[in-house]
Amino acid sequence: MLHFTALVTCLAIALYFFTSIQVSKARQAFGIKAPAITGNPDFERVFRVQMNTLEWMPIFLPSLWLFAIYISDPIAAIIGVVWIAGRILYMTGYSQAADKRGRGFGIQAMAAIILWLGALGAIVWRLIHA
Repeated sequence: MLHFTALVTCLAIALYFFTSIQVSKARQAFGIKAPAITGNPDFERVFRVQMNTLEWMPIFLPSLWLFAIYISDPIAAIIGVVWIAGRILYMTGYSQAADKRGRGFGIQAMAAIILWLGALGAIVWRLIHA
């Protein structure tokens, strides 16, 4: 069973849900009525955090699960927690200023890349050595 990976998946979904709530709050705070997504730079940064998180979820989640299946549930979960931490740094930095998002982005990107490359390598290894 892949309990650690399942828990990290739930945490990643919770983080995404949190970013959605932040957008709703920012809409109210900055007077941005749906469906508008522009008009206030502070709102736009909060919105981009949510959208960028959504853009990375289809990269992160399959890579996380494939890594867990083909390599290790606990290691996948640890790297997944690093991804979540990177997303949180991205969120807190970007909400302050656009130029403060880089460190968190880099951390989460590296975690996702490690998961994907690890999964790909393990799959190819098994195909070759089957």
